[in-house]
Amino acid sequence: MSRVSGLRSRYDPGVPPGGLASLGKLLLGVAAVLAVVGALLLLAERFPGLRIGRLPGDVAVERERFRLYVPITTSVLLSVVLTLVLWLLGRGR
Repeated sequence: MSRVSGLRSRYDPGVPPGGLASLGKLLLGVAAVLAVVGALLLLAERFPGLRIGRLPGDVAVERERFRLYVPITTSVLLSVVLTLVLWLLGRGR
């Protein structure tokens, strides 16, 4: 911290631009998104046709003492959906 004429500088690299209020809004937004995703996952468990993670293209290998699961299609689908959502949210600014 530098001192100018006995006073501290107003710039503090530890605080994001906009102050702590913007950080609080960001954290609340992330929490809301996580709550919605959690609710959707709970609902998807009740409806067998909506199970994400067992799509065609997901690789599942099961052996005697070995199990490998690579959700390729699920990852691509989630990436496309999140990209569209974030793009739409970014256009609103």
